[in-house]
Amino acid sequence: MFKIGDKVVYPMHGAGIIESIEEREVFGEIQKYYVMKMPLGDMKVLVPMANVKEIGIRDIMDKEQAKALIESFKDIESDVESNWNKRYRENLAKIKNGNVYEVACVVKTLMCRDKIKGLSTGERKMLSNAKQILISEIVLATGARQEEIEDLLSGIVEKEVLSKK
Repeated sequence: MFKIGDKVVYPMHGAGIIESIEEREVFGEIQKYYVMKMPLGDMKVLVPMANVKEIGIRDIMDKEQAKALIESFKDIESDVESNWNKRYRENLAKIKNGNVYEVACVVKTLMCRDKIKGLSTGERKMLSNAKQILISEIVLATGARQEEIEDLLSGIVEKEVLSKK
């Protein structure tokens, strides 16, 4: 179980800090919830404590892991040519599983595709969501600013796209 002050990742939402534990009545039953403050987007999320395992809540990566992830971001192969429907389903599955390296792969692939061919509305929304998930965890792990991480990732993608032209 997690405690107040823990930094955790909620797959499909991103990283946040457990701010409090509250009891709420739902369908006549009292249930306990973690109240997570999400630093990006400044929102709060209630997570039912009974469903933490099923939801996939996990501790954030540490500072060294975050630095290694950023360093390896340039080495992620981006597949920009595959079928849209297949690519969308595969990317959604990667985001849902909560693995930060899989989310980084989705971010890199969609950022490259956006630079080369553009994105559909659905993929643009997926990219925005995946970037929020990835960047929120890196920000909490390293203490860096959101803009700094966004610029760093964009710079890596720019270099790759320019090298392929």
